[in-house]
Amino acid sequence: MGKNKYKIVSLFSGCGGLDLGFRGDFTSLGNQYQQLKFDLIWANDVDKNACLTFSKNLQKTIVCADIRDIVNGIYPIDNCLLLPKKADIVLGGFPCQDFSISGKRQGLKTPRGLLYQSMINVVSQLQPMIFIAENVKGLLTLDKGNIIKKITQEFSHIGYDVVYKLLHVADYGVPENRERIIIVGTNKKLNLPIFEYPKPLLTQDNWLNLRYAIGDLADQEEGFIHNHYWSKAKMFPGTQGNSIVNPDKIGPTMRAEHHGNIEWHWNQKRRLSAREAARIQSFPDDFIFYPSTSSAYRQIGNAVPPAFAWYIAKIVQDYLDKYI
Repeated sequence: MGKNKYKIVSLFSGCGGLDLGFRGDFTSLGNQYQQLKFDLIWANDVDKNACLTFSKNLQKTIVCADIRDIVNGIYPIDNCLLLPKKADIVLGGFPCQDFSISGKRQGLKTPRGLLYQSMINVVSQLQPMIFIAENVKGLLTLDKGNIIKKITQEFSHIGYDVVYKLLHVADYGVPENRERIIIVGTNKKLNLPIFEYPKPLLTQDNWLNLRYAIGDLADQEEGFIHNHYWSKAKMFPGTQGNSIVNPDKIGPTMRAEHHGNIEWHWNQKRRLSAREAARIQSFPDDFIFYPSTSSAYRQIGNAVPPAFAWYIAKIVQDYLDKYI
């Protein structure tokens, strides 16, 4: 497969959920996800803890620096792996907190909200065959839909046919209430057909529930498996995260900014552990988060569920195999 792999540059990589999905070769919640034809040649994130988790689990080098500094040539060259000159695919879940319905929704008014422009700069430089960007549902309604329109227009201006669609991760075997926009751009020079998204595998009637996903950990002591530790924050009824999960339903959206207030287990003895949060996000049990439980929660909440990412990756692979 070595010579036939599609080369990937990954931006805003976090702990590597999207990248693990594109690599494949992992098991989650009883399902085996086969290895795919992608080769990660360069990755970047600014969070040191996420970079540590990424490098230890994916066995790949990740440049831990602000992408804006790299694009602008500010970051010291001797301490940085420079962007490659070429890639087949650019991936990026550019920061979403400023677009989120649960956040302050400042959108493009903040430096973080403008980070998508760094992805545009990288795509413009590398001219990949295709790019895939992930973001929150709130991006669709922010400023009456003008923000998503502006972002897609800017990608179009650098030579890409752009489509986007809102997908629910539970439709793809992830036991979580998480809807995400997947933006896909194909290089206009290649004159490719319109990209088609993967069809749902499940319906709301047969989504995987929490009892299936994390039931075996309910009464296990802390440390039973990697990252099975939980926040000791007390219950504050009526505030975000202070609800009790239902074992017969999918889990709530795993959030990055929970400040210890991750939801309570249905046994009502404790909050969900970091490992339970990881399973709800479809991370395999051998994917270990460093260096602490609080950091693990944050990394998991920021991640793209690997199982969901795998189905995106598989359809991208089939698309490129067919038309390139």
